[in-house]
Amino acid sequence: MIRTEGLTLHYGGSQILHGISMEARAGEVTCVMGTNGVGKTSLLKALAGTHPRSGGSVWLGGEEVPVVPPQGMARRGLAVVPQGRMIFPLLTVRENMETAYALLPRAEHRIPDEIFELFPILKEFLHRRGGDLSGGQQQQLAIARAMIMKPRVLLLDEPTEGIQPNIIQQIGRVIEYLKGKGDMAIILVEQYFEFAYGLADRFYVLRRGEVALEGDKASLSKDVLRATVSV
Repeated sequence: MIRTEGLTLHYGGSQILHGISMEARAGEVTCVMGTNGVGKTSLLKALAGTHPRSGGSVWLGGEEVPVVPPQGMARRGLAVVPQGRMIFPLLTVRENMETAYALLPRAEHRIPDEIFELFPILKEFLHRRGGDLSGGQQQQLAIARAMIMKPRVLLLDEPTEGIQPNIIQQIGRVIEYLKGKGDMAIILVEQYFEFAYGLADRFYVLRRGEVALEGDKASLSKDVLRATVSV
């Protein structure tokens, strides 16, 4: 569904990503792991268009994508649940979800029933302001908003960060559900090892902006993966 070849990214004069080549397939969870500061979030920003890549290529659904701004990637079917969630604090839960309509034809301007089946608390809090929700509830809202966009590729940046255990379990079930539908590639950046390992089909471990280890779950032992991530 999405792949990169030789992807590089700079912040000013500093090179952050050094030739990242990876792929994420529909119906799978591809997990990007590594310690803080190795370039995981920068990789997602390069894919999403929120920070323009310096070099390399990105292919989405078999088509090479030029360097475009975030709305261009979103229109091509890429949705992001960013670190920190970035919901609109003064808009209601319903209004936050309705911001996804900007990418949909008018006939599809509705909140699917599956959203409330997966996140029943959002139905209960439809008229509550986003800023009044707990961190876990805001994370559910951010994922729901991304789902309404009907993406082909979903990027999740540290979805368990600062979230209570019962919500982490629920988020895990939602990711499993989306994977099971088979029509979406999911790229998960995650430091909670057990959560990531339980969900992922393929792993990329970054170190200093480069891929230090890659492979599917069958080819990588859990101990080797854990040791490489922690270096």
